[in-house]
Amino acid sequence: MKYAVKNILWATDFSAEAQTALHYAGMMAGAFGTGITALHVAPDFSPIIYEVLSTYIDDPGSKVDAVKSGAMKKIESAGKKAGIEFRRIVVETGSAPKKIIEVAKKEKAGLIVIGKTGLAGLEKILMGSVANRVLRDSAVPVLITGKKKGRARLGKILVPTDFSGREDIERNFAGMLALKFGAELRLLHVLELHGHEFSSAELDGMFELAVERLKPLRTKPSRAMKVTEDVIRAINAASGIVEYARTNRSDMIVMSTCAQSKLGRFLLGSTTEKVISYSPLPVFAIPACIGAD
Repeated sequence: MKYAVKNILWATDFSAEAQTALHYAGMMAGAFGTGITALHVAPDFSPIIYEVLSTYIDDPGSKVDAVKSGAMKKIESAGKKAGIEFRRIVVETGSAPKKIIEVAKKEKAGLIVIGKTGLAGLEKILMGSVANRVLRDSAVPVLITGKKKGRARLGKILVPTDFSGREDIERNFAGMLALKFGAELRLLHVLELHGHEFSSAELDGMFELAVERLKPLRTKPSRAMKVTEDVIRAINAASGIVEYARTNRSDMIVMSTCAQSKLGRFLLGSTTEKVISYSPLPVFAIPACIGAD
């Protein structure tokens, strides 16, 4: 599969997760032969905030400029620490998810790389993390990372499949990454049993059918790479994927989002979003709009 990544957008909130994301952005930039645009979105200094600040500060505008200048210096420092020279540094104010999408479009980014930082309490339950909100509106893949010690590496890629129409897209992206990094692909299907009891014969039949359906997928990415498949049972797909990735020491999970309604995503979240929330591994998430036509 040919997918042009002419620029990578790294969005940072200066957290440990964002620094980890930068290492992955650098790894991806090297593989695709492209540059990295760095972005920080500061809180929006609305007219109301200006009015409050003016009570205590003679020149609120200078305070805003100082915040932006400080962010620029922090980004430059993060780049030096990671050994990365940015093609451009952008500091914006406003809603982080909205600005990330806007800047990605303006900079013609083919990939967004972001740390898995989020909100707390009820706000997180209702709205989800910044990363998930970016994924819902992004027109390009989003690589979401957690806080990980050690070097970024990509030796084993896990590709969950539910045999939907999206499986070709997921497998092709995963195959592209595997070829660039010399990685192994593992195709996984999770039998969602939801706590129901099945007889041994019923389970054997379900497993045999799932394995048979995986076989045609195995040879499609490339005969040059190692591709294996597995089928497991779990209460739900997200928990099964996360646990399998952990026990089998995967380095990355490649998944696509499903084309749910906005209300459905708002209330429940997709399986991909749940995997992102639960997994310490980076997730290469492919928006539903890619390949939709």
